[in-house]
Amino acid sequence: DNLTVAVDDDGCFTEKITDFSGCYIKQADKDIIEAVKAKGRLLKSGAFTHSYPYCWRSDTPLIYRAVPSWFVRVELLKEQLLENNKQTYWVPDFVKDKRFHNWLENARDWAISRSRFWGTPLPLWISEDEKEIVVIDSVEKLEKLSGVKVFDLHRHNIDHITIKSDSGRVLRRVDDVFDCWFESGSMPYAYIHYPFENVELFEKNFPGHFVAEGLDQTRGWFYTLMVLATALFGKPAFRNLICNGLVLAEDGKKMSKSLKNYPSPMDVINDYGADALRLYLINSPVVRAEPLRFKKEGVYGVVRDVFLPWYNAYRFLVQNTKRLEVEGLAPFVPFDQASLLKSSNVLDQWINSATQSLIHFVRQEMDGYRLYTVVPYLLKFLDNLTNIYVRFNRKRLKGRSGEEDCRIALSTLYNVLLLSCKVMAPFTPFFTEVLYQNMRKVCEGSDESIHYCSFPTEEGKRGERIEQSVSRMMTIIDLARNIRERHNKPLKTPLREMVIVHPDADFLDDINGKLKEYVLEELNVRSLVPCNDTLKYASLRAEPEFSVLGKRLGKLMGTVAKEVKAMSQENILAFENAGEVIIANHCLKLTDIKVLRDFKRPDGMTENEVDAAGDGDVLVILDLRPDDSLYEAGAAREIVNRIQKLRKKVALEPTDMVEVYFESLDDDKSVSQRVLHSQESYIRDAIGTQLLPNSLMPVHAVVLGEERFHGIASMSFGITLTRPALMFNKKAILSLFTGDAKSAHNLQTYLLSRDHSKLKSEFQDGNRKKIIDSIDQLPAVEVVLGEHVFLTVGDYNLAGKS
Repeated sequence: DNLTVAVDDDGCFTEKITDFSGCYIKQADKDIIEAVKAKGRLLKSGAFTHSYPYCWRSDTPLIYRAVPSWFVRVELLKEQLLENNKQTYWVPDFVKDKRFHNWLENARDWAISRSRFWGTPLPLWISEDEKEIVVIDSVEKLEKLSGVKVFDLHRHNIDHITIKSDSGRVLRRVDDVFDCWFESGSMPYAYIHYPFENVELFEKNFPGHFVAEGLDQTRGWFYTLMVLATALFGKPAFRNLICNGLVLAEDGKKMSKSLKNYPSPMDVINDYGADALRLYLINSPVVRAEPLRFKKEGVYGVVRDVFLPWYNAYRFLVQNTKRLEVEGLAPFVPFDQASLLKSSNVLDQWINSATQSLIHFVRQEMDGYRLYTVVPYLLKFLDNLTNIYVRFNRKRLKGRSGEEDCRIALSTLYNVLLLSCKVMAPFTPFFTEVLYQNMRKVCEGSDESIHYCSFPTEEGKRGERIEQSVSRMMTIIDLARNIRERHNKPLKTPLREMVIVHPDADFLDDINGKLKEYVLEELNVRSLVPCNDTLKYASLRAEPEFSVLGKRLGKLMGTVAKEVKAMSQENILAFENAGEVIIANHCLKLTDIKVLRDFKRPDGMTENEVDAAGDGDVLVILDLRPDDSLYEAGAAREIVNRIQKLRKKVALEPTDMVEVYFESLDDDKSVSQRVLHSQESYIRDAIGTQLLPNSLMPVHAVVLGEERFHGIASMSFGITLTRPALMFNKKAILSLFTGDAKSAHNLQTYLLSRDHSKLKSEFQDGNRKKIIDSIDQLPAVEVVLGEHVFLTVGDYNLAGKS
């Protein structure tokens, strides 16, 4: 009542401002300056540019003006609000415990009325002297008290309605509408029309299970939800909440339509897909209530690091299931999961366990509403799937270990991909649907969409022991790769021997047991020697962890550090076995002391001949000395590598059958001949066919690609890829026509004109025989595959050798 209101509803000065009464405030500026100047109180006048609030509808300037308002007495609820806040679960929790708690602790009464036309009208009818007030809580009550039928609750439809009070006075609705946050805070009740309908549904599900919004809503929606639920029911409005940070432009400023300082969302989606954008945001600081500087390159990073490896694993599966049919085998039908869990293959057991761990982890994190932990775990899982399971199992997946083992490996990969798609479907709904629609074709009775499938549950125990074993294997492989990189020894170069030093017998058994073949093959090493005698190959040093011990020991740190560094080799080993040691009356654990292993190189050997790398208590030693057999094996790998690169260059699929020809370009061809002879079996297994001498290539062969290489493992050579070409036993064909060379030539010409794949099928259907009776002026003859004709030069070459 004591507040002077200087401006009226029209933006003009009131009578209390006598010098400018009735004048519009923005038009009075010059007059006010003149009045101040006339009184000698003007220090300076002028104009400067600054930001100023304007009405977004009328584009006219705004001012702050004190007006009467209706309030909710929040301060009376403060203690209850704080108690209800404790009953909620927030991610991240610091927003609840700090920011929101502090806001509630300093809460003030809430002005819920606004002097606007559009909005939800305040349901208050009052007398002219404001002594009598009636609160209308339903349309039915308004109609009963007013005698007017109500069809619409907007202001222009109800402002004219009056009510007679019990004393006979006329009551009219107040002019104000609700603060829009009052409506937002009423969401739990308004959206199901409670309490007029759905009472049981509301009571069963209130408080709500989950809400999510931005950090700024600690003063907005989160706050009004909590205030109204506390005032009405004495409860919080929600149980679980994810608080998001703000997405900013790349320069750290707010995204602005006028500045256009952000990429078009549709361009991002069109370039990289909605799933990549979704995963980028889920894996960002935004879901931890921190700001994100949005970068389009970050969305591409998700495509590169997540979707491409994931899709490549899927594509590898598809290619190799198709290969079964190309080779004339039964179509691929995956084994059921229960059967696969019984697989004896150690990597099958490991990837099945890793998949169950993925299911367990995602369920656990979703129960905790922690979105930001999912993508890092998925990245690790996909890395394990592509760079360990698929990479180490390529031979099995390609059928090199037999059809049955191949189908087990393919079924395992199929099952892992299917489960991972189901787990990730809520996060990447489009990508997983695309993969699922193709994968479901080989699984009868599958749901029409991946989003109709139940979320996976853990089946069987997770093999934590097998996961630990493979993790140890990868530690060994990474250390050996580091040694190779230091000495510029690529994996294509075979090595003689590796020694693994570790004091724990279980660790060595893991590496030297079922995983040994994978270690040797991946590292291209011929033999593996386990050793648990650390002092045979290394000298030990103990170093205190100053960052850990400094605060704990204070001034005694120097004394303890000196004794730690003076520990003997035997004492260090005993400390590692026991897990603790007493030094200067202080019990030090494994986390307090760092044990370093310095490699003891054998006498007479240089760093280029033998070298080592260590990690914690494991030491890997590689014999780097070359010999002739190692050279030949390495040269063979280089040849295979160039063949595979040429296949890729001419865009061949893994199922495309080709013939491969080799031509030495060296004057001295003895080196390449020695390599091809000693490594013939390896090369054939690696490229899936014989490596043929260029001299055998027929003139009618269709060349797909050819390339020459120089200085590869001290050799120069050419590689040519052709489609499979027919070869003929001309002497046997000539005998079909009793020596008639022209007829024999016509038969060969006819066979060469036929589609190769169809001809192959006809010979298979005829049990390797085919009657040719469609050539004009030639008698019908029976042509036998392997006697008169050969489907490939390779078959012809093998027949010649035998």
